[in-house]
Amino acid sequence: MIGNTDILFITLDTLRYDAAQQAWQEGQLKTLSPYLGSQGWEQRHTSGNFTYAAHHAFFAGFLPTPSGPGPHPRLFAAEFAGSLSTTENTFVFKEATLPEALAARNYRTICIGGTGFFNQQNELARVLPGLFSEAHWSPDLGVACRNSAENQVAQAIQSVDATGPQRVFLFINISAIHQPNWFYGADEGPDTLATHTSALVAVDRALRPLFDRLKRRAPTFAIVCSDHGHAYGEHGYFGHRVGHEVVWNVPYTDFML
Repeated sequence: MIGNTDILFITLDTLRYDAAQQAWQEGQLKTLSPYLGSQGWEQRHTSGNFTYAAHHAFFAGFLPTPSGPGPHPRLFAAEFAGSLSTTENTFVFKEATLPEALAARNYRTICIGGTGFFNQQNELARVLPGLFSEAHWSPDLGVACRNSAENQVAQAIQSVDATGPQRVFLFINISAIHQPNWFYGADEGPDTLATHTSALVAVDRALRPLFDRLKRRAPTFAIVCSDHGHAYGEHGYFGHRVGHEVVWNVPYTDFML
């Protein structure tokens, strides 16, 4: 597919597998459900338990790993001697990351930032966006904005439309599900698993115009997954960057638009 399709990679930052699967089972994901199949989301194990670590792994080809015994063939991979998960169907590249590899193959690489590691406000937060030829972030795209998902989609469509006929690698780090998310389902805090899920439903609605636009533009291969989950008091844990199963278990899907 490389060179013949556009590529969309969406990370639903902080989304738990159990919340995602329940929303699918209850029929709340109108945009994503047609692409999830009869079993809903695939449960996978993330490569990192917080945003920065997970995305470094993802961009090198270590997407969330299927939860059953492996090895599991990878879609893409930076060259690495002795890799058991690289097969004849894997897109293998000499560059360190997928954005750099696709840019070398004449893709326009676009990053729509969301959470703090993409806000470009300090050197640390410029590392991941710096892998792309075009990167966007503003407070309207960040975690504190109630309409962040709609704003991210609008920016993504604008950037894609400005690209012309060139192939596109569009990456979006969706910020809405990350804390604070209470305003998606309550009049005041704290965040809860219920508001976490309500944020996902809001994101699902916001994605429809993007999917419609990309389908009209070109064949598009899409990867949609979470980078890590979030604990809401399970066994006394709150937040992420901890080794609890609600943090490690993430939803994953890939499909053609």
